[in-house]
Amino acid sequence: MTCQPVNHDPLAPLLAPLATLPGIGATLAERLARLIGGARVIDLLFHLPEHYADRRARPALRDLRPGGVATIAVEVVRHEPPAGPRQPWRVVVGDGTGFAELVFFRPTPRITALTPGTRLVVSGAVTLSGGRPALVHPDHLQPADRASLIPLIEPVWPLTAGLAGWQVRKAISAALARLGEMAEWLDGALVRQRGWPGFSAALHALQAPATPPDPLIRQRLAYDELFADQLALALLRAHRRARPGRALSGDGRLRAQALAAFGHALTAGQTRVLAEIDADLAAPRRMLRLLQGDVGSGKTIVAALAMLRAVEAGAQAALMAPTELLARQHFRVLEKLSPVRVALLTGAVRGAVRSSVRDGLAAGEIPLVVGTHALFQESVVFRDLALAVIDEQHRFGVDQRLELGAKGRLADVLVMTATPIPRTLLLTQWGEMEVSRLTEKPAGRRPIHTTLHAQATLPELVEAIARALARDARVYWVCPLVEETATSDLAAAEARFAALRARFGAVVGLAHGRQETAAREAALADFATGRTRLLVATTVVEVGVDVREASVMVIEHAERFGLAQLHQLRGRVGRGSSASFCLLLHADQLTAVARQRLVLLRDTEDGFVIADADFRLRGGGDLLGKRQSGLPGFRLADPLAHEALLRLAAKDAALLLARDPELVSPRGQAARAALRLFGRREAARTLRAG
Repeated sequence: MTCQPVNHDPLAPLLAPLATLPGIGATLAERLARLIGGARVIDLLFHLPEHYADRRARPALRDLRPGGVATIAVEVVRHEPPAGPRQPWRVVVGDGTGFAELVFFRPTPRITALTPGTRLVVSGAVTLSGGRPALVHPDHLQPADRASLIPLIEPVWPLTAGLAGWQVRKAISAALARLGEMAEWLDGALVRQRGWPGFSAALHALQAPATPPDPLIRQRLAYDELFADQLALALLRAHRRARPGRALSGDGRLRAQALAAFGHALTAGQTRVLAEIDADLAAPRRMLRLLQGDVGSGKTIVAALAMLRAVEAGAQAALMAPTELLARQHFRVLEKLSPVRVALLTGAVRGAVRSSVRDGLAAGEIPLVVGTHALFQESVVFRDLALAVIDEQHRFGVDQRLELGAKGRLADVLVMTATPIPRTLLLTQWGEMEVSRLTEKPAGRRPIHTTLHAQATLPELVEAIARALARDARVYWVCPLVEETATSDLAAAEARFAALRARFGAVVGLAHGRQETAAREAALADFATGRTRLLVATTVVEVGVDVREASVMVIEHAERFGLAQLHQLRGRVGRGSSASFCLLLHADQLTAVARQRLVLLRDTEDGFVIADADFRLRGGGDLLGKRQSGLPGFRLADPLAHEALLRLAAKDAALLLARDPELVSPRGQAARAALRLFGRREAARTLRAG
């Protein structure tokens, strides 16, 4: 006889596939996995009820009132078969105080065979039928001697097509049978202070309650998930700090030349952030730092100086942007600043030029390169990539970040975003990074005067633009996203362009994302040089377009944009010394929330204040685009609603690791189990970008 290996992993039954539960075949397991967003037994237990049916009320029939759920003890009086093909089958029941009806549109033989005098216990929602209380298709119907089978507090779970409540109930019951006691991974003092039950007791109390669950129980599980998330990110930070890197130092010669070409002194914020980056570069460990800069705060010069430090150390640096337009913008800036050769590598760079750039990177003859996702291609090889800078990184998936980091042996990674990230989102989605913030704008930048205008005032607004053009101002006119298609977006821009061209003539230009690169570059160049002075555009101008003479921004149907995007668009003006204006043209009728958002934008230029507000109004997914690949979601916690718990979890996780870096203490071992149960062990691997 062959001996089967014994699995001593106590978590194995919970981490096993759903199909290992009794009565769960492959088809049902697949449907359940689709419903709960996971394929493990523990994922099923994390699928919490959306509400509970309270069946404890046991009124006499004379006291039965429509509108609630009731459980009644009755006797069958008689049957009233349907009078026609679309009529229901009615069972009249009584209890000595009154009568009620049980209504069935598709009665089973069990129902039609009920004999008068049969004693039943029935539970369901109460309605009225012909003036009598009625329970239409009651949820539960049991003989009186089996009344205990009807739950007093019944969980009601979210469902999906192809699944019935009883199937979910049966599966969860089987899963609960596998849930034993867990060693406590939370701080004991915190658990006692909050009055929280243990992890297993909390799941039992929510999934099979004897009494209505206390809100503290859900709070406990939300904290568990937040704690596991923050512990995973803290482990990543510790792991990265412990890994070898390379120390980059330089003599400052190239930087001095770049600063001379820049022509301005760095702000105090730029100096501080550059010092933070330099400290990372000089340390013998890999850097993974997020640089947040509000619109116009001067991130690019900081990135350029960091890249030149890598070149001073004898290595190479790369800057990757999410779009061709932004890559070319960065390339032009670096070309002006850098005393060493800079190359451009995008999808539009082809033929001999592309081959030359690839050869130069492989030979080490090109110290600096700017590109798009083309830098990810396997054919692009660096001789010695020491620093990778990723701009607008939320537009890239985690996998792409991993790929660029892998291009260089021990390469440092600096990611930049001009979309200020709310504190809550920073903790959950960028928590494995060190963070630097640029909040002040360079000297000489003037505030942007923002005003709101109803669509009905469009003729007056066009006349105001005419006066601005007469003063030689340069104006952006951004058109709305009519639907989620580039075609309709383009149609809106072309219609506005035609109308404004008819009014103002050849000074009006057009730029949009579906133009050929050369045509779009020409349109932007014409605007930058002043050949055109009114540029009608789609959101192609949201980032990376730097025309210091532009002083007026019109955003049509501003209510259709997110706050963070509006802030980005507004940041295209106010870059020179002229007074600047942003005119938000909105629908004549606005919802209260839409008006609240636009008023907030009108009243502040602080991108971090705006980002927090946008996150609360729209949620992080809308703020930063679709969820990045590989990032774990939350099932039991809402980081926004549980922000205070999130901050507490971050501190708790850091404290645990400070005391027990290897997680070998009893609590540390329990915390390892939490990482596995909440899927953070795998997520932590995916999140590594260094």
